[in-house]
Amino acid sequence: MSTTASQQKTQSRLPNPAVLVPELGEVSKALFAATGNGSIPRTTVGLVQLRAGQILGNTYLTVLHSGNLRGAGESEERITAVASWRDAPCFTDAERIALALLEAVLTANPHGERVGDDLYAAASAHYDDRALATLIMAIGQVCFFAPLALIGRPLPGVAPAEQWRD
Repeated sequence: MSTTASQQKTQSRLPNPAVLVPELGEVSKALFAATGNGSIPRTTVGLVQLRAGQILGNTYLTVLHSGNLRGAGESEERITAVASWRDAPCFTDAERIALALLEAVLTANPHGERVGDDLYAAASAHYDDRALATLIMAIGQVCFFAPLALIGRPLPGVAPAEQWRD
């Protein structure tokens, strides 16, 4: 089925993937439970997810995770500053490490490995093993759903039932 350019702006490319692949709901619940195990703040997970949407250049992910952070009571200053977190004074050292890890995973490094020993050591200084594993899963969680956002192109800023075409 082909669509016109105007239809592409008012509907997603795919129908709801959770209807097409019902097992996706179980995967989603498991990832949410794993990343919400209490070893790192939900806010940190949200900041990482928002930054991933920005790096990927995906409006859906950026709007979704900005809204989630707002709903959790995050300030507009912190939400807006995620794009320039390196010089923004409103983030903790642990949040900065989480954002640096995400960027290292999602950004190619022409000079060697993406997550070097120095970055890993800095992360280990702020997070115990369980928290670090949880942070890694949070990065994996957003990376798992990124292809659905990039390829399926759900509509940003609308109720979940309206994000996908019929």
